[in-house]
Amino acid sequence: MAAINRHSYALRQLPGLSQEHWQLLHTAGLTTTDDLLKVARSPQQLQAIAAQLKLAPRYLQKWAALAELASLPSVGSDYCGLLLHSGVASVAQLAQQAPGRLHTQIRKLHTMTLRRSDLCPTPDQVVQWVREAKLVKGL
Repeated sequence: MAAINRHSYALRQLPGLSQEHWQLLHTAGLTTTDDLLKVARSPQQLQAIAAQLKLAPRYLQKWAALAELASLPSVGSDYCGLLLHSGVASVAQLAQQAPGRLHTQIRKLHTMTLRRSDLCPTPDQVVQWVREAKLVKGL
């Protein structure tokens, strides 16, 4: 199996991250998705950084989930939010998904929120996401 080179992005590229929250993270020295994932490796670390930043841990959990999903090259910062809102919160969880069923969920979500299905990722893209997740998790 070929290795997957995981990607890192500037935190400001994560969907739903407000300017205020980005500034807090930036001030704490967290500027990339890799930085965030390094400090949020365990629940205790996540709690500690949340306390330091005076933020509810749920924010950091969400951002860490987005950062982890974005690390897959085919998902990136473009689709990590879509996956999270479709109920996929980690690469391990993505690796367990049936691509056809996941694509159906994503298409429904896309159609409900955007009222357009033509902007939805293709079934082949979803297959690639699951394939990459399996490679990362060694499945």
